[in-house]
Amino acid sequence: MRRADRLFQIIQILRRGKRPITADAIAEELETSKRTVYRDIADLIGQRAPIRGEAGVGYILEDGFDMPPLMLTPDEVEAAVLGAQMVAARGDPALRRAAEDLIAKIGAVIPENLRPLVVEPATRAAPNWKTTPDNIDMPGLRQAIRAGSKVVLTYRDEQDRETGRTVWPFAIGYYETSRMIMAWCEMRGDFRSFRTDRVSAARFTEDRYPDRPASLRARWRRHQQEQWAAMQARMACKAAE
Repeated sequence: MRRADRLFQIIQILRRGKRPITADAIAEELETSKRTVYRDIADLIGQRAPIRGEAGVGYILEDGFDMPPLMLTPDEVEAAVLGAQMVAARGDPALRRAAEDLIAKIGAVIPENLRPLVVEPATRAAPNWKTTPDNIDMPGLRQAIRAGSKVVLTYRDEQDRETGRTVWPFAIGYYETSRMIMAWCEMRGDFRSFRTDRVSAARFTEDRYPDRPASLRARWRRHQQEQWAAMQARMACKAAE
């Protein structure tokens, strides 16, 4: 790997990491020596890249560092196009249009030698003919999530019983044939998920819920991990009986 490419990859590794990354981990991914990583990071810091490091802990890239746009490798182009294809196949109409526009924009700005990866990609997402329709304004729902606003739902459960729910939506899950609203439910006082095809009515409010969407997502992930661990423990106890 050329040194310039290696420096670029180090920045990419640090950029995608949410926690400090050790020189050992960087060296393993780049298939080089730890000494080379130390030297490259020192060079990057000398070029004013905002990298902070602590011995035995690792390196992080501070916010505010910009790189030239769309310096993509062939694998990154294919990953972006495949991801956009999957959104185009499974997303709601607004997201489908956005995904198609994204593919067109990538094809317009990448170097000529990479353009065939967009026009005739080697990987392709299959169309999804079984997706259930959404009974809620999906762009409005995404806006409510960004704003941290409450949504009032009329919702039908599996027995077709309707209930009114005031929820704090923080994420949308896209599954093979359905979409789920991840939210905190005021009525249940807990996290709940709601299928978009079972929503009978929805009212978007301007009331902000008393938390940040990112904080709710973090709490929900911990909740999911705890539930998974509890289920694994129950299964282990049952197997030991």
